[in-house]
Amino acid sequence: MIGWLEFERPLLELEQRIDELRSFADSQNIDVAGELARLEAKAGELRRQIYGKLTRWQMTQLARHPRRPYTLDYLKMLGIDFVELHGDRRFGDDAAIVGGFGFWGDRKVVVIGHQKGRDTKENIRRNFGMAHPEGYRKALRLMKMAAKYGRPIITFVDTPGAYPGIGAEERGQAEAIAVNLHEMARLPVPFVVVVIGEGGSGGALGIAVGDRVLMMEYAIYSVISPEGCASILYRDAAKAQQAAEAMKITAPDLMSLGVIDEIVREPVGGAHRDPEMAARNVGEAIQRHLSELEKLSPRELVDRRLEKFMSMGKYKEA
Repeated sequence: MIGWLEFERPLLELEQRIDELRSFADSQNIDVAGELARLEAKAGELRRQIYGKLTRWQMTQLARHPRRPYTLDYLKMLGIDFVELHGDRRFGDDAAIVGGFGFWGDRKVVVIGHQKGRDTKENIRRNFGMAHPEGYRKALRLMKMAAKYGRPIITFVDTPGAYPGIGAEERGQAEAIAVNLHEMARLPVPFVVVVIGEGGSGGALGIAVGDRVLMMEYAIYSVISPEGCASILYRDAAKAQQAAEAMKITAPDLMSLGVIDEIVREPVGGAHRDPEMAARNVGEAIQRHLSELEKLSPRELVDRRLEKFMSMGKYKEA
């Protein structure tokens, strides 16, 4: 069950049967094409049933899937010739956020994103994708360089949230994120954001005030984690599933609320099931939006970005 979620168990068992039958047939030189076709059709139908009616909590689990592609995976699959830059010029480097200058075909870009680890050692080095203040200040340094040289910015959001440790608070975590929000709103270059996994709280928003905000089909984006919300509202983190339903944190929810601009489709079962297809979908969407944004003047970019975020939220007077 490594790399599989509990609700995927029936599909896992069926796919294992298919693999075992195919392996046995190959070793014994037996023709089982008819039986394989029947089982594969059954597996396809089961996939549609499972992934066609996911709960918000199940989508949260997919967004956190340990085999899901991360920022550096997307940069590689998209073919972005990327040179990573380090440090915030104040305190140090933060491996939870990666960023630098790159070439994407003929287009010069600045790319920034949260980065999680694949194993315990790398997760410790990257702090599980939870950035410190120096990570956000590094991101801002790169954004200002992008503005200086007229390069569009692409950011990849994937974090449980900004790191809430004592050291991070002592070095001005809240101030670093607040400054980023203020400065991102005024950047005179095209800015596209993609939420590729978890979009947690201010830790996500610290690199996400863009002209266009895209979201992967099974990603989540919220002001707090379901566990954190459950701890506050229900005094019980175990009620995270109930909190997730109430919070409306999935891509369709946020699209209906006007928080994001487009949902990027994923392979059936999630981006980890076919990373190359997921990357192609992400790349096509980013290219399309950049092409539209590059037609606008710096003044128009800033004005429209401000209008976009200032108009979010609805209320009724009692």
